[in-house]
Order: sequence, then C-alpha cells, then structure tokens
Amino acid sequence: MHFTALTTALLATGALAAPGKPGWHRYDSGKAAPPSPFFFTSTYAVIANPNEVINTTGSPVPGQPGAIGYFNYGINSVLDVICYNITLKGVTGPYQSPALTATHIHQANKGFAGPPRLAFPNPVGDDNIRRSVGCLTGPFRTGINASGVDTGTGFKVAQIEANPANFFTDSHVAAFPQGAVRGQLG
Repeated sequence: MHFTALTTALLATGALAAPGKPGWHRYDSGKAAPPSPFFFTSTYAVIANPNEVINTTGSPVPGQPGAIGYFNYGINSVLDVICYNITLKGVTGPYQSPALTATHIHQANKGFAGPPRLAFPNPVGDDNIRRSVGCLTGPFRTGINASGVDTGTGFKVAQIEANPANFFTDSHVAAFPQGAVRGQLG
C-alpha cells in the first residue's frame, strides 16, 4: 500500500516537472501572452516623400514624382538592434548607391546631407510596392569609406535616440541617385 502511494506520488511529480513541448505554442485568446525578453527602447514611423530630397550641398533636387516611403523602425539601444519594416510605393527602376545597399539612415539635420550610418536590405517587389522587413545588430557596416573608415564603424543606435532630428532615411534609384524619397526621423 505504501509502495503504491509513493510510486503514484513520484510519477505525478515527474509529470509536473517534465519540460514542456519545444516549438510554437498557441496562446488562449482570452489570456495575455507572457512578456517577451526583447523590447524596443524607441520606435519611429517616418513618411518619406520626394520633396525632401537634396543634393550633397544641401540644395533641393527632385525625388521620384508620386513616390512615397513608409519607414518604420524599432530600436533596442541596450542590445544595439534596429528592426525595420519599410514599404516603398511608386519607387521604380533599379536601386543605385555606392553603399552596400541603396536604403539607409543618414546622419544629418533636415536640409543637410550626411553620411549613411545604417544600410538596410533594399525593399523588393514590383514598381508599385516594394517591402523589406527584418532586424540589424551592431557592429554596422555601410560600404562607404570616408577617410578610410566605413561610415557605420562605431555607430550605435542609441545615437538616433539621443537626437532623432539629426537623422534621415531614404532610398536611392538610378533615375534619382540623390534619393527617390527622404524623411527625417525627428
């Protein structure tokens, strides 16, 4: 009798202590999901347009008429991570940039040119809608070497949080090498 009760108790305890099934789990819609260990320390939603594009001396130049860019960024400055969801509408033709890609965050105030600090994968799709979604983790690289050093070297996403007005985002195509669209983060 004691042996049976003890065995039953041990089996029940073992079942409770067994690890859960690995993989995806569905949460009951009536319950809140458990908190994630990943979080954003800041987010930015930028609508970029062709009227903000300038050349390297700060003079306005035409961007791509009718084009618009929706640049959504989530930053975790603790981990030096930036996540992006970029949608370009009406941006046509092949991308063109001396950087690794043609879609960037540059460091410069409104009306000024500045070096790219982050290079994102170019949005893909047709000439009507192009999208790019993902995350980048520092250290960052742009492929642009100013004075022999890549313009992404030493850059931390916390610099954006410290002064978002000092950064803009854009995308470049062959017909509009200064930018099809541009928008300030702050």
